[in-house]
Amino acid sequence: MGRFRLWRRELLRAILITVAAAIVGSIFSASLEGALFGLVLVLLVWAVHLYRIQAWLLSPNIDPPEGWGIWGHLSDNIYALQRRNREAQWRLESALDYLQDSLASMRDGWMIIDPRGNIAWSNHSARGLLGVRFPEDRGQPLVNLVRNPQFTEYFSEGDYQQPLRIDQGGDVETRLQFEISLFGLGDRLVLVRDVTDQYNLEVMRRDFVGNVSHELRTPLTVIKGYIDNLEAMPLNDAEILRRPLSQMATQTVRMENLIKDLLWLSRIESFEGQVKSNQVDMVALIDEVVDGIKSAFPGQGIETSIQTSESILGDREELLSALSNLVVNACKYGASERAIAVKWTSEEDSLVFSVQDFGSGIDAALIPRLTERFFRVEKSRAQQTGGTGLGLAIVKHVALSHQADLSITSELGRGSTFSLRFHKAPGINS
Repeated sequence: MGRFRLWRRELLRAILITVAAAIVGSIFSASLEGALFGLVLVLLVWAVHLYRIQAWLLSPNIDPPEGWGIWGHLSDNIYALQRRNREAQWRLESALDYLQDSLASMRDGWMIIDPRGNIAWSNHSARGLLGVRFPEDRGQPLVNLVRNPQFTEYFSEGDYQQPLRIDQGGDVETRLQFEISLFGLGDRLVLVRDVTDQYNLEVMRRDFVGNVSHELRTPLTVIKGYIDNLEAMPLNDAEILRRPLSQMATQTVRMENLIKDLLWLSRIESFEGQVKSNQVDMVALIDEVVDGIKSAFPGQGIETSIQTSESILGDREELLSALSNLVVNACKYGASERAIAVKWTSEEDSLVFSVQDFGSGIDAALIPRLTERFFRVEKSRAQQTGGTGLGLAIVKHVALSHQADLSITSELGRGSTFSLRFHKAPGINS
């Protein structure tokens, strides 16, 4: 209400001046001319005030103009806004200076990128990792200095939920990992670190698992052969040998399955970063999976719902293993009196394969750990079903290999749903 009162006073003052000028003009039989003179005088005073305010805004070093009425109030408000803006700018600059000082001495490379994609600041470590020199490279587009197609695409798309790893190349193979965070009005904070040692350890672990698993296959095959021969001999009729031979045969099969899964998982990891270019008929693949599992679990009903005939780009063998693991898990841990639901559906930007069972469900706290290798929700139940503990780990890596998302929802007492969400690729027709 205060600002409206000031405007009313200012308008009333203008009207009084105009009326007074008209009265003075009427003395000389020129009341209209007098009123016009008063109005021009009011406008001239307003123009002077506006000019003084404009001159002050263009030259902030001078003192704010003095004024009365609405003009003094306007000058005071502008001055208060300027002061608040200066304080906010000072706080922002202090925070930025603190951030830069904190990041300057770190071993990882840090860069601040403006909304146009140009370098606004970088620490010294960015020079050793990327060759970015500051302040010489201030204002340079980052993608011109980091010449890597993967990074250019990652930086331009703006989806920074997952970090990016690239091969830096050169005489010595170097692996760099980029993590980008958005802040401010479109600015980006870029973290780059050397993960070569971590990558090499991952490769060594993968190679070790693959090599050991491969070496174990031969002696295990020999052991299994002897067990089969012993079971086929008449000596097998002896009660004292029947049980241990049966247990040995069972455990040998479990070891064979474990080694097979380890080798397969190692193979998937080795080809995880490769682009998939083969078109896979998912409807035919789902039918193949369901038909094979129905024969393995004759007492378990499976209801299939195919709502789209669209295909995806991928590796058929990897997808076969992922889909089979999901359906087999549902058969093992679902309620035998209810059929599991297998669906293939199309959404706006993705194709979804889902498997729903109606078993006992999984505690929500355990869901993030389900894709860990050898993790078991219930060890006793897993031993009874003969699982290796690698099924969902294989599914996770197949999903990563196909840039798909694996989601798990479950409710205790009502069952679980496992879904693979594939992003639609342009040019793939149904």
